[in-house]
Amino acid sequence: MSNFDGWDLPDPFILRITAGEADLDEFGHVNNARYLVWAHETAWAQWEDHFPQHPRTQFAEWDYGMAIIRSECDYLGHLRTGDAIDCAVWISKSDGKLRAERRYQFRRVGDGATVFRARMDLVCFKLTSGRPTRMSPKLAEHYSVKPSVAAALMTES
Repeated sequence: MSNFDGWDLPDPFILRITAGEADLDEFGHVNNARYLVWAHETAWAQWEDHFPQHPRTQFAEWDYGMAIIRSECDYLGHLRTGDAIDCAVWISKSDGKLRAERRYQFRRVGDGATVFRARMDLVCFKLTSGRPTRMSPKLAEHYSVKPSVAAALMTES
């Protein structure tokens, strides 16, 4: 992996989250399901940062959504109550029409250790019918790959 200040790719969108008691499982560390909730929260935070004038409530009005159709997750470390986590997300693929991919990397703030990585494939769909549909212009804009990310992905082996 290239060195982008410890991130897998350049120019991440980062949401900082702190693990709480409610995030723990029976083993005293953060439950794996919480990582997926945090990925969801990070994706929405990225949208809201990109389009603050278009809150998520507008998706119902637009009759568009993006659905995860495949997830690949690597759980690489443990988190405990009070651990701060930087949750990074990138749009890593998009055809600008129907499909996109997000990548995630979560790092523990205290030591910089990567504790989670994921790739999620998405498809655009109509909320009323549940059928795949072409991305709206705003979705296509949001789900575009930054040039710096595209260049970094070209060097991936």
